[in-house]
Amino acid sequence: MGNKDESQKENERTQAVLHLLRKQSPLTLKQEKFCNNACVERFLKARGDNVKKAARQLKNCLAWRDSISTDHLIADEFSAELAEGVAYVAGHDDESRPVMIFRIKQDFQKFHSHKLLTRLLVFTLEVAIQTMAKNVEQFVLLFDASLFRSASAFMNMLLATLKIIADYYPGRLHQAFVIDPPSLFSYLWKGARPFVELSSLTMIVSSLDFEESLEFNDFISYPRAASLRLDPSFVPSNNKVGSCASSRFSFTVSHHFDSVKPWYLTLKDTSTSKVGPATTSLASFGPTISPLNARSYSFASPTARGTYGNAGTVKKGFFPSTPMPQKTQKLDPSMIKHPRTPRPSFLQSPALFFKKDYQLTRTEKSRESFIPFLKFYRRPYDEMIYRSKMRPPLGGLISIVSPQLRRGHMSVSQRF
Repeated sequence: MGNKDESQKENERTQAVLHLLRKQSPLTLKQEKFCNNACVERFLKARGDNVKKAARQLKNCLAWRDSISTDHLIADEFSAELAEGVAYVAGHDDESRPVMIFRIKQDFQKFHSHKLLTRLLVFTLEVAIQTMAKNVEQFVLLFDASLFRSASAFMNMLLATLKIIADYYPGRLHQAFVIDPPSLFSYLWKGARPFVELSSLTMIVSSLDFEESLEFNDFISYPRAASLRLDPSFVPSNNKVGSCASSRFSFTVSHHFDSVKPWYLTLKDTSTSKVGPATTSLASFGPTISPLNARSYSFASPTARGTYGNAGTVKKGFFPSTPMPQKTQKLDPSMIKHPRTPRPSFLQSPALFFKKDYQLTRTEKSRESFIPFLKFYRRPYDEMIYRSKMRPPLGGLISIVSPQLRRGHMSVSQRF
């Protein structure tokens, strides 16, 4: 009964909003199609189920759509922008929400009017709404701010975009990410954030935090990630190597490739160059170790660090180890006094204890939220894939006549 009553109340509020709109001025056929039940419910939800406020906002939305001629938007108007990939729909996430990417340069506003930028934004939003499934109502925005040098210029463009979405597309935005903004943008955003309606859904992300991500990067594209370990397959099969001897030690390669060090330095006779274990006789260890060559002796292998009196043993340490004292008595665990946890001081506000943790979790939350959309940001732009998502009349002529369609040669008998 409760669900039926709520649905009935929502239907009554929806009809009340439509009644106020028709009372002021009759709606056209396209406006009637735009003001469906789902659209009116989104406006009601944005205005706290207030019928008068929702009707006023919906009326302003219809007047704004008529002023910029949204019904006459076509892809042929933005042929240069579509070729460069200034604004496009990159794909859909796991919940079938369209993901839009805006790569607007800072010089774009110098050579184009603000009206053209608004129409391009609305055109991209309309294409994203057309590609939505029946049970999907929201989209995701990715702003590539790395193309801006001025923080104030990007702030003006971002605030204008968020205001258009909040006023004329309420309930449509799921999340918005600002990627690599200018250095001063964080300070400007901190001051403007309380006055932006969609500020809670907007997050700032740095692409440098995802350079080590292995989910979308291949080791082939990053040669530095190649392994530097010794590969036994590249070791030659011959038993001799080139001359690599010196007056103090020689370079020796081990036959056992599963050892910790496939090579080691020994203080044996430098005249030999054969690969293999050396003899452990006293004469094969070469000259006597002195303080003059002690530095080279530190780089020798463990087998060459033994004493001359006993070549098979390895010296454990330079200083003799001190024996540990024996335990004379056993301690009772109950007698051990653990340090007590200090009581919090109520002279300070409890919010001070959680301020730093809140900032850390907020940054981690934005990073975790951006991970599902990282593949769309790194995916290269393809104009034909984006144009294939447009439906008439937004797609223009190219959506009606496909360029891949090749007509065969017709003979005279087929023509007549």
